[in-house]
Amino acid sequence: MNHSALLHFVTISCLVTGWGCAPGSRAPAGSAVIHAASPAALPGTLRTTGTVQALQALSVRVPQITGLNSRVTLAYLVPNGAKVEADQILAEFDRTAILDEVRETEAKVAESGHQLEEKQAQIRSDRAKREATAQEARAELQKAQLQLRKGPILSEIERLKNEAKAASATARVSSLEKSAALRGRAEAAALQVQQLKLDRLKLTLERLRRNLDRLVIRSPHSGMVALESVFRSGSMGPPQEGDQMNPGQPVLRLFSPDQMVVDASVNESDVSVLRPGVTAQLYLDAYPGAEFRAELMTASPIAIAGLDSPVRSFSARFRILGQDPRVLPDLSAALEIPRFAAGKEQP
Repeated sequence: MNHSALLHFVTISCLVTGWGCAPGSRAPAGSAVIHAASPAALPGTLRTTGTVQALQALSVRVPQITGLNSRVTLAYLVPNGAKVEADQILAEFDRTAILDEVRETEAKVAESGHQLEEKQAQIRSDRAKREATAQEARAELQKAQLQLRKGPILSEIERLKNEAKAASATARVSSLEKSAALRGRAEAAALQVQQLKLDRLKLTLERLRRNLDRLVIRSPHSGMVALESVFRSGSMGPPQEGDQMNPGQPVLRLFSPDQMVVDASVNESDVSVLRPGVTAQLYLDAYPGAEFRAELMTASPIAIAGLDSPVRSFSARFRILGQDPRVLPDLSAALEIPRFAAGKEQP
């Protein structure tokens, strides 16, 4: 074995076992847990990495507009890192097209309402005319029946004439009653059709107004804004005013900076360090000289393993103690968790 191969073998042994490593050696990038203390770690500690997250966070996405599947234009966006209060506008999308539709639909609703009123007035007029005609026919029938009572004192010809008039008046009254019933049903159906048209237009107007409200996103509570990274102009970056965005695309996150946590993982061989109330030293890659304290919040009781990996680990969440403006979501962090001897508690 030559010198370079021997050096390569020793380096891999150091990274896997943590024994005999040179002061300048490091674990490969992406390793979640290093069993042995790194040069920056204190003796008797376990070092693991994680990501800073907000305990209370809300993802704001491009609204899904009912009846509109096309993209929308971002008209206003709150600056990244801004502190907002409840009901403050976070983002607003172009509403010009929907405003035009609202105005047109409002005009159609007004027109349909006038048509319905006109139809009702016409039906009332027709009913009054039919009722007058029916009363006239009933009066003629009563007159004809009265003439029939004079039958014994009238000639045969007059009696037959009166019987014919009475039969004609009876048939006319019966016909008018049937016609009035059928016309009443037809008028009721016509009124219902016109009312349904008006109701449909009102529903459309209500939907458009809801869409207008959806295009203005307001903050449900106070917090801090972190813009999402989206694909724009051939690269990844935060959205900007004037961008065309698809429904459901993330825009920003609203989080509370009062409670920040770190999600990390610990190998099953080192799970004994995850004791209730244990505190750890926290370091942020973005601020090498800063130190923070974190307390174990929760730990998963079940170990999981990656795809085709025999190494199993437990997920743990640490709450960062105190508040600091430098502690922001998605920052890479390192935790140094003290080890304990059997039967001893953390000092």
